[in-house]
Amino acid sequence: MSNPPGSFIWYELMTPDPDTATSFYRAVVGWTIGSADPRRTDGKDYRMIGRADGKHAGGVLRVTADMAQHGARQVWLAYLSVSDANAAVAAIVADGGKILMPVTTIPGVGDIAMVDDPQGVPLYVMTPTPPAGVPHATSDVFSPTDVERVGWNELASPDLAASKTFYSRHFGFEFKEAMNMGPMGDYCFIDHHGQRLGAIMQRQDERQPAMWLLYFRVPSIAASKAAIEANSGRVLMGPHQVPTGEWILIATDPSGAGFGLVGAEGEA
Repeated sequence: MSNPPGSFIWYELMTPDPDTATSFYRAVVGWTIGSADPRRTDGKDYRMIGRADGKHAGGVLRVTADMAQHGARQVWLAYLSVSDANAAVAAIVADGGKILMPVTTIPGVGDIAMVDDPQGVPLYVMTPTPPAGVPHATSDVFSPTDVERVGWNELASPDLAASKTFYSRHFGFEFKEAMNMGPMGDYCFIDHHGQRLGAIMQRQDERQPAMWLLYFRVPSIAASKAAIEANSGRVLMGPHQVPTGEWILIATDPSGAGFGLVGAEGEA
């Protein structure tokens, strides 16, 4: 695919209850989550997240009891594009990372692996297989402007300096600008091939999970907040306005998976 290596090209919700997730995210974001993907040959319950424009926003993987016993839990994860998944995993391990799922080939989809970065942050790396007849297809699941997509990728790292070095080395992230947040330190913006993807900051509390936090863009933060609360989710922070003039909040879905929202203030 023609997304530059290091791009965010897919997002995935791991959840023990995809049916509840279907109704929750329809109300909060506007997505339609389908039935299990018949292309999967590994027996996993994998569902595609549909947007109003007919394209996909990501996927939903059911966490089975067996998967949970082996450490899987409810979480949103990002996929980063690499030109060679095997080489990328080897380089990440050599740099102090850990393999959580070895490279797996999914026919018609690509080569995928799940790793922990050296700071213990889980993520997928993926060498995608372009759709038949569309060799230069691009992923548009990330967009800084369009609704029903991830609009911002934020990492609260246990070690800010080490994370910046790691993501620069393996994914080509650049850190050209930072916003000083006083006692909380610097909010370091991620630039990548002309796009601002998000930011990395120092984690403030050791109890906070070391995770990428994905912000979904919605038309009205107020309306989505009301939908979260009406559908068994929990708002953890916000809404509040950020320097761009937009509004954000952080929440958990009914299974406990964390996510963010970004958009206009709007009306409930």
